[in-house]
Amino acid sequence: MAPTSKLNANGVEIGVIGETMGENAYLSLTDIARYKNPDEPKAVVANWMRLRSTIEFLGLWEQIHNPDFKGLEFDAFKNESGSNAFTLSPQKWISSTNAIGLVSRSGRYGGGTYAHTDIAFEFASWVSPEFKLYIIKDYQLLKKDEAERKAIGWDEKRALSKINYHIHTDAVQKYLITDELSAIEKGYTFADEADMLNVALFGKKAREWRNEHSIEAQMGENIRDYASAEELIILVNMESQNAELIKEGLSQSERFAKLHEMARTQMQILLKNRTKEKLKNVNPNLLKGTSEQ
Repeated sequence: MAPTSKLNANGVEIGVIGETMGENAYLSLTDIARYKNPDEPKAVVANWMRLRSTIEFLGLWEQIHNPDFKGLEFDAFKNESGSNAFTLSPQKWISSTNAIGLVSRSGRYGGGTYAHTDIAFEFASWVSPEFKLYIIKDYQLLKKDEAERKAIGWDEKRALSKINYHIHTDAVQKYLITDELSAIEKGYTFADEADMLNVALFGKKAREWRNEHSIEAQMGENIRDYASAEELIILVNMESQNAELIKEGLSQSERFAKLHEMARTQMQILLKNRTKEKLKNVNPNLLKGTSEQ
């Protein structure tokens, strides 16, 4: 399960999940720990979790932000902490206290322990005060990029793409849905057409994105909620164009080829003035042929 974005703190990539603007971003403690021990980052996190000061900090954070935090379980951990025999994994802390400040994710890509930025910065201070400054610096750049995305009307473009989707589904309903199809088959046809657009633009299906971003998917978010403003502009155009191509009777494979080329061409035009750093989350297949910035 891949992170939604990444920091690059002094050459160390740190996974980020969530949105920075709402102060709900979580940073990968596992990635931060690699600065101290590239081979055994879990051991670094485990050593930090053994400290009484860590337990007290985590408990105070939860008491401030989490009304469902289990205080009795926290007190038990606090009393045990500091002893030579005390150990506490992030998973046990989360399950025992109903904590929300730490998140444990499984998987080869993007797996590990994530923490709210308040907690992640505290952990980074323990790992290396100098490294913490690099993390904060790159995190501020990430917040700036997200603020710019909002400033150029991302919300409005996302709303427009949702409204425009009705034009697309109307064409599917009228030209691809027949009375002979079962309810399940009809639902599959709608989903299959939506996924065709997703693959043409983002390079992956909705299910693939959900598998990579299980936490965001559980919150009701989808691949299009994380599209750039440019991608949303192209998506609106693709939905309208696909509706017309459906009316013309083109097969899905023919429509996919035309729409993918359309997405690639429009992306190159829209991104002429964008820097390489801002292109890092864009489907690379859409950037082929783009001139060096």
